[in-house]
Amino acid sequence: MIKGMTGFGSTEFSCGSTKGIIETKSVNHRYMDIGYFLPPGFMLLEDKIRKLVQKKVLRGRISVVMKITKKEAPSVFFNKKVIQTYLKQERSLKKEFGLSGSLSLGELIRLPGVVDVSETDVNASAIWPTVNKSIVSALNSLVKMRKSEGASIATDVKKQLSRMSLQIKKIKAREKQILSRAKKSLAREEFESCQNSLDINEEISRLSHHIAEFRSFLKGDTTVGKKLDFIAQEMQREANTIGSKMQDKIVSNAVIALKSKIEKLREQAQNIE
Repeated sequence: MIKGMTGFGSTEFSCGSTKGIIETKSVNHRYMDIGYFLPPGFMLLEDKIRKLVQKKVLRGRISVVMKITKKEAPSVFFNKKVIQTYLKQERSLKKEFGLSGSLSLGELIRLPGVVDVSETDVNASAIWPTVNKSIVSALNSLVKMRKSEGASIATDVKKQLSRMSLQIKKIKAREKQILSRAKKSLAREEFESCQNSLDINEEISRLSHHIAEFRSFLKGDTTVGKKLDFIAQEMQREANTIGSKMQDKIVSNAVIALKSKIEKLREQAQNIE
């Protein structure tokens, strides 16, 4: 069954003291385009993530977002040499200017250079096995949503194809009426010339074939969006040719209805993987 290109998947992961969230999102795009939004130090995983995405998705703009929600507490270091310098300067100033009072601990640790806080880096390679499973899980959720969208699209497309078939029947019936009247009112040679100029059997045959082809592709499980868009363009050409050959109000209205349905098919093809 065909798949759409809109999807979302999210999973949480935990590895030791590190916890995080993986989110995968996808929207329409003519080709495959992957965007990465990863924490510092995780850019080296891009190639591995790309391979995971390509196993699940064949077309669309994909975003892979990773957020670290918890990790080891940062290291705190008190620079004793700097503290000694501050205290020495304090004593010197008090003696030189006759000042009183003294620095409190709270005031001291707010002074520049007294406290160093070192953030703990997450080892991307060490937690990759856990992240790998989480990305796959998020992608599976994304694909499930894309399949659901594909089912809805297929239902709509089938309706449009059925309506097209009705318009084709209407055109064929009208063609018979026009030729029947022409045969009664025209001489043999004139009728044959009229019959040749109004012959739309080839266009009708192609349109019917394209409709059958469209239905067949809807059952596939590969990337068919571009193919369906191409077929819809070919349908549009056949409809235009029918309209130019048969200058009849009923046929013209049917052709307009046909082209409207074909345009909807093209719009839906943009949503199909």
